[in-house]
Amino acid sequence: MKKKLPLPLWTILIPILAWIAYFGMSLELGNLYSFVLAAVLIGSVLAAVHHAEVVAHRVGEPYGTLLLALAITVIEVALIVSLMLTGGPETTALARDTVLAAVMIILTGMIGLCLVVGGARFKEQVFSAQGVSAALIALTAILVLTLILPNYTTSTAGPVYTSAQLGFVAIVSLVLYGTFVLVQTVRHRDFFLPPEADGDEDVHADPPTKAVALWSALLLLICLGIVVLLAKALAPDIELAVVNAGAPKSLVGVIIAAVVLLPEGLAAYRAAKKNRLQTSLNLAMGSALASIGLTIPAVAIVSMVTGMTITLGIDMKSTVLLLLSLFTIMMSLATGRTNILQGIVLLVIFAVYLFTIVAP
Repeated sequence: MKKKLPLPLWTILIPILAWIAYFGMSLELGNLYSFVLAAVLIGSVLAAVHHAEVVAHRVGEPYGTLLLALAITVIEVALIVSLMLTGGPETTALARDTVLAAVMIILTGMIGLCLVVGGARFKEQVFSAQGVSAALIALTAILVLTLILPNYTTSTAGPVYTSAQLGFVAIVSLVLYGTFVLVQTVRHRDFFLPPEADGDEDVHADPPTKAVALWSALLLLICLGIVVLLAKALAPDIELAVVNAGAPKSLVGVIIAAVVLLPEGLAAYRAAKKNRLQTSLNLAMGSALASIGLTIPAVAIVSMVTGMTITLGIDMKSTVLLLLSLFTIMMSLATGRTNILQGIVLLVIFAVYLFTIVAP
């Protein structure tokens, strides 16, 4: 009798092919090779989503979504730091631009799409308002302290912190994020469980074995690693396409952030389609918090070690859109119930954010 693989064969083969394709770039096979890289990049994203769901099913909520958020954020931070160390003074605003793009994509694009899909299919969806409230409180504090306050401090000119201020804000960011993780996983774990699960989110299907979950965790890291590397490799082609289209170069950062966040976005979208909005929100909020809560301390260390000045403060246009996004999502998720209207409003704000990048 033929033995069945515990995981779909394509989720194992595609990451391997993606790594081979990445190392094959040194052969300089021409412009058409970029389409091959783009194809294996998309395949790796889909494989990452599958493995993330396997691991999440094994460890349960909210640990599964936390694991995916941390895995992607750690790799994203590594990418930003490596680009800063090799790019020199031209990359002083890289962390700010990446974090802002990631937060806006998550809060308005990712969550907005999930609410529209869920609202269209189920009319109303429910979730734990306490968990979302905890995440939004921590996220708002970190965002204001890291992206807005630098514009109004007076110790040094410009949208930057002094070394002492940057170090203090980095510690505060870690404290806020660490406290949120403690609340999410230990003290108030029930706030982040689906309301309909009654504390047992695995009642509908048998969880995978420990061995399968470990293989999926390893393959997830392999997938996420190649996604970031391919995104970095394709950045020059993306930049060329953006410039040829007459759009500002700042749009490149948004595209790269969107590619890096694609595994989480797809996982959140699929959860919303299955009427598991709590899982979607856990993914989105956890990712936004991890993105800023870990990136700022990392770049602060780089700044202190290298002496590089890090630009953190965002301009007035971005400040208005960020505050509008935070206010809208707080109002949208205040009752523990959502419908299609909230999703449409968030997607409109996301469209405005993208439009004002192209036409500032």
